[in-house]
Amino acid sequence: MGWHRDDSGVLALPSGRLVRGRGLRRPVPEGAVPEFGVYLLGSPPPPAGWESRWLRWPDFRLPADRELAVAVLREVWERAGTQRVEVACWGGRGRTGTALACLAVLDGVPPGEAVAFVRAGYDRRAVETPWQRRYVRSFTVS
Repeated sequence: MGWHRDDSGVLALPSGRLVRGRGLRRPVPEGAVPEFGVYLLGSPPPPAGWESRWLRWPDFRLPADRELAVAVLREVWERAGTQRVEVACWGGRGRTGTALACLAVLDGVPPGEAVAFVRAGYDRRAVETPWQRRYVRSFTVS
């Protein structure tokens, strides 16, 4: 069973998939834990009690390996159809918001609308830098 729409940090994608975004500097929210997590950090994350992946993504920047980022985000999108999946960085806004916006693109939101979609459904300050916004606008599904 997946997340509930009213769970803390959960973004509902147009398809109905639910993905939780969060900041690792805060404690894990109460309730169900993820079944899979992707952690967007410049260095390896602390151990998680569930299956997880680290995607090297320095603070305020873009993924170090953009091809790998697309593959990992596709996996997140696929798993979100049947599992509790979370995406997190240290603060939970810039990198996490950028990844959530890319997931929205994978889910059918036009790239030019994905940042606004995530700001409306997740955090109004998500996707912090101009280059993160450009990355989302250029993110392709192909």
